[in-house]
Amino acid sequence: MESIRQAISAHWKRVFNFAFRVTLDRDLARRTVAETFLRAYVGADKMPAEPEAWLLRIAQHVLEKRVGASPEVSFDLLDEKLRSEPTRTDVVQSLSQPQRNFYLWELKQGCMTAVVNCLPPGERVAFVLSAVLGYNDETAAAVLGITTSAYKVRLSRARKKVSDYLAPRCEHVDPRNPCRCPSRLGVALTRGFVGRTPNAGANLRPEFGRYGSTVDGEDAPLRAM
Repeated sequence: MESIRQAISAHWKRVFNFAFRVTLDRDLARRTVAETFLRAYVGADKMPAEPEAWLLRIAQHVLEKRVGASPEVSFDLLDEKLRSEPTRTDVVQSLSQPQRNFYLWELKQGCMTAVVNCLPPGERVAFVLSAVLGYNDETAAAVLGITTSAYKVRLSRARKKVSDYLAPRCEHVDPRNPCRCPSRLGVALTRGFVGRTPNAGANLRPEFGRYGSTVDGEDAPLRAM
């Protein structure tokens, strides 16, 4: 029992981050974490000394039953959400500099999260395990229960789709690209892609695109992604 308590304390945020990045649904991510640790408790005799990859393997099994075969968002929908309107400077002008900086960070991270969630579930999980959680190919393949070579193929496809979408658009890939966070911020605020600052007491969960961090900074090590 003590080993499960220690595993929960040490790894629940990592499991939640994995589940949220794959689903873009906080409630589903919470339920996935709960079921993951329930299953881990039942199978505690099989828990290895370093249980994180083992826990993610369980979480992946849970998610396979809950995530559809097709992505719920698409690259076209993301373009419509952020790039179909002219710049909305009227919205941004009323912000203080700290608010503006906060929203720009939210927009950058939220956009990347939304791009990842445009991938098919299998490729999305492969990308999250590598780019977000930082696993090597062998460990990520073990989490997914596939061979390392099959994982590399899946990851390569995911990276190509992400690159093909961002390369001609995003300023963070190429400063000459047309889609710039400061010019898109007003549209993102108007359409609910980013919320309001925590001290404003407003809803911080938009329709999609939310990075997954919370006021207590649960994902702080991943903010530079």
